[in-house]
Amino acid sequence: MTTETQPMEGTPLIKPSSTDHPIYEAVVEACRSVHDPEIPVNIYDLGLIYTIEISEDGVVDITMSLTAPGCPVAGEMPGWIEDAVMVVPGVQTVSVMLVWEPQWGMDMMSDEARLELGFM
Repeated sequence: MTTETQPMEGTPLIKPSSTDHPIYEAVVEACRSVHDPEIPVNIYDLGLIYTIEISEDGVVDITMSLTAPGCPVAGEMPGWIEDAVMVVPGVQTVSVMLVWEPQWGMDMMSDEARLELGFM
């Protein structure tokens, strides 16, 4: 008898962020300071930041994607995020993991990003 491991029904595709952490909003603002050079919108409002996990001792783990796997700054953008978040008071370390699942889609953009890009 073989059994396959399936995600539990109702399990989110994107892990929830540490929204109740005291420095969460400052980390979000740091992420908003990073822009995709091809799109005049910050990466947070584009929906490229999937998860921001913050431990009690200030270790920040960010899961993000890009608009496309062939993005010319794919190798650089995680470093831009690390640099921006590292200066937030209370942050001890930052690690950024680039993922391709779930695939980014325009529906992940904030209303502000849609408005700025003329989609609303």
